[in-house]
Amino acid sequence: MMMVSIIKRRLKEGKTYEDFRKAWYHTTGFGNALDSDVNAKPPLGHLYTVVNAFDPQEIIVIGFGPEISEEVLHSTLNIDVKERLENPLEEVIEPEIGRSFGVLVSEDDFSPKGTLEYQNPSVAGVETDLNKTEDLISLVRKEIQQASSKRDRDKKTE
Repeated sequence: MMMVSIIKRRLKEGKTYEDFRKAWYHTTGFGNALDSDVNAKPPLGHLYTVVNAFDPQEIIVIGFGPEISEEVLHSTLNIDVKERLENPLEEVIEPEIGRSFGVLVSEDDFSPKGTLEYQNPSVAGVETDLNKTEDLISLVRKEIQQASSKRDRDKKTE
């Protein structure tokens, strides 16, 4: 299983996606060892930016992290906190941000035509151990809360 993040931001009046991108773009990579696996599905460490077709002022960023561990989560989230503090987005986006973080428990291919047989949940061809899901979700929640608290504390001391 891997971590998934979905972050929704709203551009301020008069701001463009390009304005957002220039302020948001990371200057430090996450450096996860698994990112070098070019065959990983979905590609690890890649972020996908979506402009909402019905509301072009809404920017949605979707990211897939590596297999979940406390060490990798802590490292990745600290890099993200540092980036956000060094490259603030306040001039470009509204203060309200929608954040959703979770654990990817299955990827399913429904593209073939015709009848499909039921498949057990799996990610990147590895069957999901649903008995571990609750622990992984708790770990993600704890690490996100700690990183958010750190970001908020550090932002107040600026």
